[in-house]
Amino acid sequence: MVVLGIDPGIETCGYGVIRGLGQRAEALAFGVVVTKADEPTATRLLHIHEALAEIMRQHRPDRVSVERLYFNRNVGSAIAVGQARGVALLAAAQHGLWVREYTPPEVKQAVSGYGGADKQQVMRMVRTILGLGPQPMRDDAADALAIALCGLFRADWEEKAQ
Repeated sequence: MVVLGIDPGIETCGYGVIRGLGQRAEALAFGVVVTKADEPTATRLLHIHEALAEIMRQHRPDRVSVERLYFNRNVGSAIAVGQARGVALLAAAQHGLWVREYTPPEVKQAVSGYGGADKQQVMRMVRTILGLGPQPMRDDAADALAIALCGLFRADWEEKAQ
């Protein structure tokens, strides 16, 4: 199974593509889509959409896992993340992909075994599970890989529940 994980954001949108079965997985691709702050919001969202659509065409995931907006004190930031989430969901729907959304505590629980894990614990577990070693990785890409792993680990029982 190939899973695309997306950590939405308007400045930086993380993505991670993994292939796996059960608790075993390998990273196929990961990185970030970066937009320019001086561009109009519509242009930034178009750039995110086009980049994610290309990743979907290239890797042909079986499912897409997207981080659900959990809570944010900064309303402006929450709206921007919500817009980027909408673009990610639209791209997945346009490609006819099965989509699931997970809160940050659900992702942390799936990857580290503890829903209150900090970013460093999650990144260490992502590196360990995927055998990535100490290579440089942006936080947004690590988060996207964690979201993809959550989707992979939960795939069996979610499909049975439908």
